[in-house]
Amino acid sequence: MLQDYLLFVQQSPFQSAAIQFGVLGTLGELLAFAVLNKQLSLPCNPKQLIMKVAAWASLGLFIKFGFIGMKGFTYGVLEHQLLPYWLTTELGLAFSISIFTNLFFGPQLMFLHRFEDNLIMGEKGYFGIDTALWTLVWFWIPAHTLTFTLDLEYQIVMAAFWGIILGFVLGLSKRAKEITNG
Repeated sequence: MLQDYLLFVQQSPFQSAAIQFGVLGTLGELLAFAVLNKQLSLPCNPKQLIMKVAAWASLGLFIKFGFIGMKGFTYGVLEHQLLPYWLTTELGLAFSISIFTNLFFGPQLMFLHRFEDNLIMGEKGYFGIDTALWTLVWFWIPAHTLTFTLDLEYQIVMAAFWGIILGFVLGLSKRAKEITNG
């Protein structure tokens, strides 16, 4: 079964990225909602849920392109010796790719995700985007540093799993704030 997964990811990297994020990104969002509300229920109607799956799938495609592009960018910067030598080691390279990915690509992805979600849910504005942007620093840079130490075939699925973990953490955090504030 693992070999079938690896073969699929190798032969269809973009299709697999869309499927993995469509499923796991939506699951993370549902988990965050369940943790926040202490019950299993949908945060939207079934039509909106299908659109959310499609939005997460499109984000998976952007993330796949972003990972490829930011790796190329990082290698280019290293080739011109613009980073310290220790960032050429395995962990240092993963850290460099993660920093560039999350600082140069991450904000645009966050705004795109919010834009898609606003369209789906019929909402306006970017309330809470500051919190989302801060996750790039305290969560995504360390998480993607670990992600970029993995073999290429596992990086997208790991990024999607990190989204589930972040959804859980943010759901707990929001719930704790509500308890504290009354």
